[in-house]
Amino acid sequence: MKLIFFTLLLLIAGCAGSKVQYNDPVPEHQSFTIQSKHLGELRTINVWTPPEYHTDSASLPVLYMPDGGIKEDFPHIANTLSALIEAKKIKPFILVGIENTQRRRDLTGPTLVESDKKIAPVVGGSAQFRNFIKDELFPEINKQYRTTNVKGIIGESLAGLFVTETFFQYPDMFNFYIAFDPSLWWNNHQMLDKANVYIDNFPGSDVVFWFAGSGTEDISSNCRKLAAVMKETASSHIKWKYSDEPNEKHSTIFRATKEKAIIWTLNNLPE
Repeated sequence: MKLIFFTLLLLIAGCAGSKVQYNDPVPEHQSFTIQSKHLGELRTINVWTPPEYHTDSASLPVLYMPDGGIKEDFPHIANTLSALIEAKKIKPFILVGIENTQRRRDLTGPTLVESDKKIAPVVGGSAQFRNFIKDELFPEINKQYRTTNVKGIIGESLAGLFVTETFFQYPDMFNFYIAFDPSLWWNNHQMLDKANVYIDNFPGSDVVFWFAGSGTEDISSNCRKLAAVMKETASSHIKWKYSDEPNEKHSTIFRATKEKAIIWTLNNLPE
């Protein structure tokens, strides 16, 4: 058990603090803050808009992302979207990055596992974070920018856990979900164990779900189990794809697979 707990701590540390640093160019973007009632704090939001947004009057769909700070994953995802849009591999999208304050609090649901609770002073705040996005961030983005009703969310590791949790528990919140190496071990993989129940209770609206698992122990096995559940129980309203990436590490899977994740997902949205 000590070895398992140590492994999980290493996985978490890989996406916070000890993460490999990249010198990604920071694209031109806008930033603003929201005083959140749900979270009781000021949150910084970064927004990237494609060139088409400024040369056309059309409204655009929106991709939301946790870990969306300028010193986090916002720059490289914005640059990837820019390149894919320019190459006409995807249609134009707006990117909204949510900068972290207490990452492990916001991206985890409640847990009964004592070792889970040791990863941060406060955990289990995903419901409040989700309410912030739904009740406060969505209206602000729609007020400040020309947006359509189509929106999605992208995240890796604990952010991938949040993406997957939202997909299962609130599938109507977004039209599409992208998760890399989701931390499905959280709370003794309870969400994974209940996946078939969530899917059986899905609403009738169409939704798209893409997820990937690296070769990292405890990640790969859980992601493959989720793929098996999806294959057995997925409804006709769920369009999904699992990308098994045994040659990737937890620290490499996001950048290694982001392009194919975005291309497949954004080109498989319901009309």
